[in-house]
Amino acid sequence: MGNASGIVIVGGGLAAARTAEQLRKAGYTGPVVIVSDEPHLPYDRPPLSKDVLQQSAKALDDVLLKPAEFYADNDITLRLGAAAQSLDTAARTLTLTDGTVLDYDQLVIATGLVPRRIPSFPDLPGIRVLRSFDDAMDLREHAGSARRAVIVGGGFIGCEVAASLRSLGVDVVLVEPQPTPLAGVLGEQIGQLVARLHRDEGVDIRTGVGVAEVRGSVEGHVTAVELTDGTMLDADLVLVGIGSRPATDWLVGSGVALDNGVMCDEVGRTSEPHVWALGDVASWRDAAGHQVRVEHWSNVADQARVLVPAMLGADVPTLTVVPYFWSDQYDVKIQCLGEPESGDVVHVVEDDGRKFLAYYERDGMLTGVVGGGMPGKVMKARAKIAARAPIGEVLG
Repeated sequence: MGNASGIVIVGGGLAAARTAEQLRKAGYTGPVVIVSDEPHLPYDRPPLSKDVLQQSAKALDDVLLKPAEFYADNDITLRLGAAAQSLDTAARTLTLTDGTVLDYDQLVIATGLVPRRIPSFPDLPGIRVLRSFDDAMDLREHAGSARRAVIVGGGFIGCEVAASLRSLGVDVVLVEPQPTPLAGVLGEQIGQLVARLHRDEGVDIRTGVGVAEVRGSVEGHVTAVELTDGTMLDADLVLVGIGSRPATDWLVGSGVALDNGVMCDEVGRTSEPHVWALGDVASWRDAAGHQVRVEHWSNVADQARVLVPAMLGADVPTLTVVPYFWSDQYDVKIQCLGEPESGDVVHVVEDDGRKFLAYYERDGMLTGVVGGGMPGKVMKARAKIAARAPIGEVLG
């Protein structure tokens, strides 16, 4: 059997680092172990598609969440480069891919997401996904010689990579089956404003169409992408940005309930005793009793501040959280505050041809604010969103 019991955190990203940090802040003195399939210290993922790709973040040290000294000073053990393979909740053991078996008193699942791939695509070196630091470095190197990139998927990753590649001088075609980029998240009206931003920067946006086939040379390099409307696009780099799925394969058979992620109650407790989950992989029960899985950076710290005291048997704080996320594209920071849905009524209240501000309405109430290049005005709406203010009061 493995090492001394304690709290084992599976995952090497923001959720793992924040949980370990909160445990020590809360006065927990037992063993804390972070298990990560990556060889790197926990790092921040949002800069991968932006600063790392554009080379303003030169190295891993620029995106680390905490320096190595933090883990040493706080007696946090890092087991890097070995993934979780299986979980035995009855024996309270975690088996890693290198054969190590760890005992635990409590286990926290923080494994995040894995990028979706397109099964029909050939296995060519020019077809890439972006999830890890190593992915970003490989993509950065490839972009140095690439002339024309095709990005499959107009979500946040696709849009951010399009912006970064344009800044590096690469010709970019963005392919999105929906009517606009980001239509599923922010609705078509704001999606059109985001599309305008990219077209102004020289991105060729093809919407309402998908990818039929990717072609390669006899040497094995990507050469072209054929769209479902028959269009043929030259390409020497293809990025697949069609979303991600929760990294839960290792939990199959463990007894931990899964349904679009790890099913949790309102404090991160799973269906199995002594097992908890937070971050992108976790579906938490909200105040209305719905299961919600949120893939936003700011959500992780909020969850850690609830999960850790619940796990330690302490008083759990009541958080009034207004969801928030952002996306940097060119010189425009696109921010979203609240819970807008693509079916909401959208009121665009400012638009100068590049920057914009929009309020989202559902059942007569303000549900969210989205702004491009309007940071002050977006954040001012926080209290009104939390209070579910009538839209008339906001629009004045």
